[in-house]
Amino acid sequence: MKIYLPQLDYLKSIFILLMILFHLVYIGDHYPYIKNVVYTFHMPIFLILSGYLSSADKNGKLFIQSVWWLFVPYAIMEMGYVLAASFLPVREHVGELNLQMVIARVFIDPIGPYWYLHTLLICRIIHYCTNKLATGRLSSLSFLIVLGMFYWGISESSGIINFAYSMYFLIGIAIRNSAVKFLSLFQPSAWSILPLVILCSKQENLLGLKLSGVCITYLTISLSLWVYPQLHAKAKALCCAIGRNTLVILLFSPLFTMLSRFYQPFFMFDLSGFCFALFTVPITIIGCLAIAWGMDKCRISQWFFGKERILSI
Repeated sequence: MKIYLPQLDYLKSIFILLMILFHLVYIGDHYPYIKNVVYTFHMPIFLILSGYLSSADKNGKLFIQSVWWLFVPYAIMEMGYVLAASFLPVREHVGELNLQMVIARVFIDPIGPYWYLHTLLICRIIHYCTNKLATGRLSSLSFLIVLGMFYWGISESSGIINFAYSMYFLIGIAIRNSAVKFLSLFQPSAWSILPLVILCSKQENLLGLKLSGVCITYLTISLSLWVYPQLHAKAKALCCAIGRNTLVILLFSPLFTMLSRFYQPFFMFDLSGFCFALFTVPITIIGCLAIAWGMDKCRISQWFFGKERILSI
């Protein structure tokens, strides 16, 4: 059993905030280079954390329930996103809306930020099934190799997951199964900023699927963990509260980033986009948590998430 690490919730909070920030089209368009830097590491880090927190030791019934109650909100929100993209002027605009296309988006090729949940579901299912087949038959290293081969095979044969992203999930599993502690592997260090800046200064390094992207991902975690002890206690508590609710923020944040397009012209007095971002990001976080709170109060969470309470404060 793994010991609770508040640093993990802190990391999740940092990268969910960056996800929201650069899903704002105005910000992404004004700062494309910074957006490319953030996109190099933020989802790979989420996948590493997801792999690290993934457990294949549950019995079959509990595992199926956990997968089902991740699939249900994912599928509902993905279908909603596809529907909205069919009539809203978004970048991922959907032309002809039909049942076949919606099913394909949910099961094969999702749009919007929900591709992460799609990848997570597939990686978790393959991890669990491989673990059940390999228990007592393979060493830890052999298990990781076989699991990696399954990820590669499914990626090459069907294309429903990206092999490189599944490798980040595999890295998280490898860390969990090893004797190395997370905070020992990702050493907090202020010095990480030097090689991080050097790597991020060249466009060709800004790809999470390359070795340079792996290095950027590692250095970003190292630097972020160094920042954590420097924060005030209230800032730490706030970050951890956000980190514990990344699922609801990921699910509901597109509602607010889409709506932000309608009031963004009121912030044109600040061409930097700073005021727009400073207003929209907190509103998005508060709005997502408010939706989760309302679902808990109205007892909708048990039908949407399979839990009486989804909000964790």
